[in-house]
Order: sequence, then C-alpha cells, then structure tokens
Amino acid sequence: MMKSLQSYTLNTLLILTLVLPFGAFAQDKFPDGSIIPEWFHDTTPTDIATLGKQYTLTDYGVIKDSTLIQTEKIQAVIDTAYAQGGGVIIVPEGTFLSGALFFKQGTHLYLEENGVLKGSDDISDFPVVVTRIEGETGKYFPALVNADGIDGFTISGKGTLDGNGLRYWKAFWLRREWNPDCTNKDEMRPRLVYISHCKNVQISDIKLKNSPFWTTHYYKSEYIKLLNLHITSPKEPVKAPSTDAVDIDACQNMLIKNCYMAVNDDAVALKGGKGPHADEDPDNGENRNIIIEDNTYGFCHSALTCGSESIHNYNIIFRRSTVDTAHRIFWLKMRPDTPQHYEYITIEDIKGSVRSMILIKPWTQFFNLKGEKDMITSQANNITMRNIKLDCEMGFNIETSDQYELSNFSFENIKLKTSNAMLDNTENIANLKLDNVDVKTK
Repeated sequence: MMKSLQSYTLNTLLILTLVLPFGAFAQDKFPDGSIIPEWFHDTTPTDIATLGKQYTLTDYGVIKDSTLIQTEKIQAVIDTAYAQGGGVIIVPEGTFLSGALFFKQGTHLYLEENGVLKGSDDISDFPVVVTRIEGETGKYFPALVNADGIDGFTISGKGTLDGNGLRYWKAFWLRREWNPDCTNKDEMRPRLVYISHCKNVQISDIKLKNSPFWTTHYYKSEYIKLLNLHITSPKEPVKAPSTDAVDIDACQNMLIKNCYMAVNDDAVALKGGKGPHADEDPDNGENRNIIIEDNTYGFCHSALTCGSESIHNYNIIFRRSTVDTAHRIFWLKMRPDTPQHYEYITIEDIKGSVRSMILIKPWTQFFNLKGEKDMITSQANNITMRNIKLDCEMGFNIETSDQYELSNFSFENIKLKTSNAMLDNTENIANLKLDNVDVKTK
C-alpha cells in the first residue's frame, strides 16, 4: 500500500540516511528552496500479495475473447471484491474487451504478462457521467479505467491497457475535415485512465497504448507515483489526436519516474482550469510539487507543457531525461482568456534532439473571454533551464506579447546545435540570466 508523507517513521528515516549519500536530502530541493520530502525518493514496487484477495477474471465467468464486450462481468468482479473487503483484480494472459470500469475503495488492478485489458471502440459502452475534461467539470465520457475518491489505489503488472483508439481517431479527423472548428470533445472519445479525488496512488510497470483521447488524467489527487510506464500512441499512418501521456489537473505531490512516453500530443501537460474567472472556481486548482525525472521521450508535441488550460503551476522539476524527435522540451501556453501564473519551474540535465528547446507564445485555440472586454494578463517567473545539450531546429522561441509578463528566467550551461537560435526576443524577460550558453549554428 502507498504511504503518505506523514506515515514515515523515525526509524525509516534513519535507515535511509545511512543508505543514501551524505547530504542527499539537504541538497535535493524544490525550485523555491524547500526540501524535497523523502516520499519522492521511495520507489518501492507494488506488492499485490499485501493487497488482499486476488480475483482472476477467468475464475468469475469472464472468458478470453478479444471480440466480446464483457463490461458487466468485469465490473461484477470489481464489485464482488469491494463487497468482500477489497482485493486485486487480475487480468490473466489473453485479451479482454470492455467499456468503462469503475474501481472502488480497496480494489486494485493487476495485469499479468501478456494480459490485455482493451477498450471498446463503441462509445455507447462508455456512459455519459459528470467528469472533468479540458479544464471544465461537466457531462462527458468516463475512461476505460476509473477511480474516484480512493485512498491507496494501484495498477501494476507486466501487461497492457489498450485503448483501441483507431476507430475514434479516424472519426475525429473525418469530423475535423467536415468542420475545421470542431473541438477535441466534439468527437466523442473516452480516455484510458482517469483518477480523481484520490490519494496514495501508484501506477507501475504496465504498458498503456492507443488511447482514444488523453491517455492518463489525474484530477484533484495527491501523492501519486507513475513508475516504469511505457506510454505510446501513433503519429502515423493515422495520427492519434490529443493522446497526452500524462495530464495533471489540480494535483499535488506527484512523481513520474523511469517512464517512456511517445504520443501524438504533449507528454506531460499541467492543467487546472480555463476562463476569465477560472481562479475563482472551486472545481479548478493549482499543480504543486511535481517531479518528473529519469524518463525517455520519443515523438511528442512537447515533453513538458504548462497549459493549455492551466491556472497556477508551482514547484515543478523536470530532470535527467533524454528526448528524441520531440517538437519541444518546454512549452508555456499563455491563454489570453485565463489568469495564469507559472513559477518555480526547473528543467535540468536534458539531452537529445528536438525542434525547439523552449516555446512561449499566446495560445488562442477555442479562445473565449465569456463576455469580458479585456484580455487577461498572465505571468511566468523563476524559470530555470540548465545543463542541457540539444540538437535542434531552434533554441529559444519566445514570442513578444503584452498579454504576459516574463521575469527571473535563468539559462545556464546550455549547449545547442541549431539552425535558428532565436535569441532576439529574450530582452522581453525581466531579470534574465544567461550563463555559459553555447549556440552553434548548423
């Protein structure tokens, strides 16, 4: 079972002090200078033997059949486990097709090697519910795997969650061809995993692929660990639209470590709400204390993005990672219809190949001031990028705008091979620090 920060004993801390290098805790800090708690250093694997009775699907009337929708039978196993005090739902070797599943307190999911839980490609297998999507709370479709209000939820194993998204992707692009203004939600699509109002969550070791919409979405949750995941969706021959690997939506204390992400949108996106009064809506919120480290990124629109619906992101670390053919390392989407504040964000120890290192520009997709006359001014400050070595098309892609204020940026130990550094707009950043920035033109 996952442990919150408060549950660590003095003995545990003493043991870790002896094992870790001297001063490791004292030197590891969030961007605002606060000490990173020990919780972020504990990557103990999920041990399903400690999580209660195991319920193998095929022991409860669910058959191995990749063509038969078995939502009701699989949900019945989850409900039985919950009624009997909790336990682990085991997906054995084979492919099991399902619509939306809802896990409950004390229940967990384990995917055996070569075990596949595959989503239906018929949207009618996903009932309309009140959920969170694109910075708003309202009626939409749930995910294949849903957990709400659970303390201690885990997904683990060596198997696969397969969103079976091809039919949804084709339908989306056909609709977009017919109506270029259609939104992401206009073509009805489920997500792959949706975690809301939960704490002490660990998702580890599995593969997640082919999501119809966002791959994993975390809302109003805390103490979440994503470990050793392999998250993919294709960019060709059919693009998988808006299949973000990880969407973090008003969450606190989150670790993403040793994962591989290659999707046809953002790898990690920080969200939280949108609209002129988004910061006053209790359904929205900030993201705080997020560490993203030791990961590898294939193709994606951006390895880390603030936006497109986001209010306040604070104490974000993105470090020790390799990026291959991503469009960008770091993207600040500045919405002129939403009050935004991005601060105390550190990007460090990154290498690889990208289109651009950093992109800052207004983001006006589906722009809506909702009756307000004036654009909303946003801020980004205390942003550090250091120890970065990249082969890229452009380095600093920072657009000038009176819509946002940029201050206290630091670029340190940056080595770029690029055809266009675009350093000309950095004078718009107040209190900019450039230290050992080496840009070589290809």
